[in-house]
Amino acid sequence: MKRRPLDGIKVVELGQLIAGPFAGKFFAEFGAEVIKIEPPEGDPLRKWRKLHQGTSLWWYVQNRNKKSVTADLRMPEGQEVARRLAENADVVIENFRPGTLEKWGLGYEALAAKNAGLVMLRLSGFGQSGPYRDQAGFGAIGESMGGLRYVTGFPDRPPVRPNLSIGDALASLHGVIGVLMALHHRDANDGKGQVVDVALYEAVFNMMEGALPEYDMFKVTRERTGSNLTGIVPSNTYLTGDGHHIVIGANADSIFKRLMNLIGRGDLADDPALADNAGRARRADELDTAIGVWTAAHATEEVLKALKDAQVPSGKIYSMADIANDAQYLARDMIRQVRLGDGTPLKLPGIVPKLSKTPGEIDWIGPALGEHTAEVLAAHGYSKAEIEALRERKAI
Repeated sequence: MKRRPLDGIKVVELGQLIAGPFAGKFFAEFGAEVIKIEPPEGDPLRKWRKLHQGTSLWWYVQNRNKKSVTADLRMPEGQEVARRLAENADVVIENFRPGTLEKWGLGYEALAAKNAGLVMLRLSGFGQSGPYRDQAGFGAIGESMGGLRYVTGFPDRPPVRPNLSIGDALASLHGVIGVLMALHHRDANDGKGQVVDVALYEAVFNMMEGALPEYDMFKVTRERTGSNLTGIVPSNTYLTGDGHHIVIGANADSIFKRLMNLIGRGDLADDPALADNAGRARRADELDTAIGVWTAAHATEEVLKALKDAQVPSGKIYSMADIANDAQYLARDMIRQVRLGDGTPLKLPGIVPKLSKTPGEIDWIGPALGEHTAEVLAAHGYSKAEIEALRERKAI
């Protein structure tokens, strides 16, 4: 087995559902030992969306390469399990409401007292401080408060949501980056860990480009613009003659000229008022109409080939059916075939990012509930009798 960049790192994951476990997935894929502590009834994600023999197919993606240990963190015995696992961990991941871990005696100060090098990733709706700290906050709230929902959709309709848990995912990615920085600082300096505090709304807000300074200086509020991109023209979605939607991004000056000549609008290609993006932004509707007339007159494959030959960035808007059979996805190993415990074949997403020397890998799919409880507890000093006693108490 090739070495992986996080070999030797131990992560204890206390989170449930999306934000915490999504962060834990990255560590597991790249070599860390990730021990996921679930309540005895299991992470609720096990029962979300489409199920196969009672288990969510999403589960197999979100929790691959992790070890499942059950422990009831509401019970002293379960809290002691988490405490003992954290004593020699590098990272603890949690996404409970702020104050919950402290109530259980598992806050950062308590754990760091026995493990000074511990890094704790804390993912929550509003962060560990501030007046909103104690409010419940899911990804949808973070997307709304962070500004994403306001600019998503068409101007004559209410804001819409992307049909994904994008707020949770963005928070997770910020958390992974923060943990890796904290581990580097620990190992390069005094050996002391720290808390990585990620609020969902802040992770979303961090993606809002120049919207705040634009508002501050010019009092301009970025609004919903449908399928185009504010102030960057042409960059939009267009309907083809056989009923498919494609995206064309021709907002660079030279690319714009190539596109206009391709669609037979040399007059627009040579118009000095359209020579730069600022001028094109003032005539966005006119340009989008001209491009749309051309795409509507041709079939999708014909349009895409012509754009490719003209070196104009473009692409069909993919459904999952398109993705599952696409040559580029397959060539880069992004569609992985695995087998479930009953032998059923199942396609899962591949590993991102791709490292040339120490790539990540899928070692096993999301584990059965409590599959590794006895193994992990025994490795942390619990005897068979103690493990059995915990089972009888329903603490694990």
